[in-house]
Amino acid sequence: MFLMRRAAVLPLSRSTCCRTFCASKSLKMERKGLVLGVFEKKEEEGSHHLTEAAAGFDRQVSGKLSELLKISGPSLKKGKSRVFYGVHKDFPCVAVVGLDDVTAGVCQAENWDSAKENIRTAVAAGCRVLQDLDVSHVEVDGCGDPQAAAEGALLGLFHYDQLKSKKKPKVTVQPHASSDLAAWEKGVLYAEGQNLARLLMEAPANHITPTVFAKTIEERLAQYGDRVVVHKRSQEWIEEQGMGAFLSVSKGSEEPPVFLELHYQGSPDSAQAPLLLVGKGITFDSGGISLKPSASMDMMRADMGGAATVCAAVVTAAALKLPVNVIGLTPLCENMPSGKATKPGDVVTAKNGKTIQVDNTDAEGRLVLADALCYAHTFNPRAVVNVATLTGAMDVALGSAATGVFTNSDWLWEQMHKASIVTGDRVWRMPLFQHYTRQVTDSQLADLNNIGKYSRSGGACTAAAFLREFVTSPHWAHLDIAGVMSNKDEIPYLKKGMSGRPTRTLVEFAAALAHNK
Repeated sequence: MFLMRRAAVLPLSRSTCCRTFCASKSLKMERKGLVLGVFEKKEEEGSHHLTEAAAGFDRQVSGKLSELLKISGPSLKKGKSRVFYGVHKDFPCVAVVGLDDVTAGVCQAENWDSAKENIRTAVAAGCRVLQDLDVSHVEVDGCGDPQAAAEGALLGLFHYDQLKSKKKPKVTVQPHASSDLAAWEKGVLYAEGQNLARLLMEAPANHITPTVFAKTIEERLAQYGDRVVVHKRSQEWIEEQGMGAFLSVSKGSEEPPVFLELHYQGSPDSAQAPLLLVGKGITFDSGGISLKPSASMDMMRADMGGAATVCAAVVTAAALKLPVNVIGLTPLCENMPSGKATKPGDVVTAKNGKTIQVDNTDAEGRLVLADALCYAHTFNPRAVVNVATLTGAMDVALGSAATGVFTNSDWLWEQMHKASIVTGDRVWRMPLFQHYTRQVTDSQLADLNNIGKYSRSGGACTAAAFLREFVTSPHWAHLDIAGVMSNKDEIPYLKKGMSGRPTRTLVEFAAALAHNK
């Protein structure tokens, strides 16, 4: 979808120490900055509690930082920043950021770890303000959680400007006075994974066709060739598999469909049942014959958000060397109107032999997922998780606060929920009642209808019920990410644009699965 540009991170591993040293010499000529965190003392108006790194820096400058904080205004609120100049000879610009209360932790009401979210938000704010000052290299206070700090820095600095002649200044980041480099590097990989998904989702549809999408992911995985196998399945293969539902969507476009299949072998036990991730990959959704309104149709370049997050999660799992087997499946195509396109009322046959009456060609995501889910079961999976920008009804229900999760497994829900608390990219369980199943199995011409009997009611739920008709695994979850597809200003450490959510939650879920027997 797009070829990605990201905030650079100076290498930290032992094997790259030489490059780090060489880079540090060149940085002497560059404008350097520092991000430091402070907690607010709620009981003492206008006072601050410095992080360990900030306190160490304050000692280096003989208390000058503390003094400046006292005289520069009220205490720093959560996510706010204040820049000081000339405090230290090595750092012309120092951004001090507010981390809120030092006692923050997991908040049951918010369903996330407030301390981690505060760090992501604050560090992102500090890095951005320094970027706006043309600072080219930033050292970042780990603020007690280097992984969250790294995520905040890289997610906050991401900006899609690949196609603009004038670009944002490039910023390199590295940890400041942090002893836990492993945690920082983990955060870097988590953030880079989400940024890869953002890149793919943000790029114009004429730049990321099904073929280009598959090629981009193949190139990103090339460095992990010892543990990753990539199959780019052609239309001929799709036809041989009997994926009539998938083909019914792709037939209206001149772009050929691709079924992208990724195998990550992370477990030393090659016989370990894999985690199956399935992502909807509609690289542009016009609605087909059931044409969408023109307003905001350009946003449908990101209708492959499910495929983007799934592929990014596999790339990240490989980078982290997670000891778990993961298979990613993404049916990629465009949904376009033409003389060859599927018409409302047509009946198509899915891979499992079930017939589907297509009354709305704009409900195409469930059709491509149906065949992919059938194929997923051939690998005897440990669990199946499909991800899709499936329904506008999910956006209406939850907005951008959380991904809607429909699942037949309490265990799977618990694991996904725990992962989301860690990442701050929340999930919320939705109902899978038989009430909804009856609405999609009541079809005049076929076994199923691709829209619910009462089309304006419970649209996200009837879509999930439709998908369940193609699932036999006892551990399956459907993640509807339509509401979290883009960000305006809701998530402060993500700029306006496509969000890449919930990539980090998928990675955290897979990481936990590796240690959960």
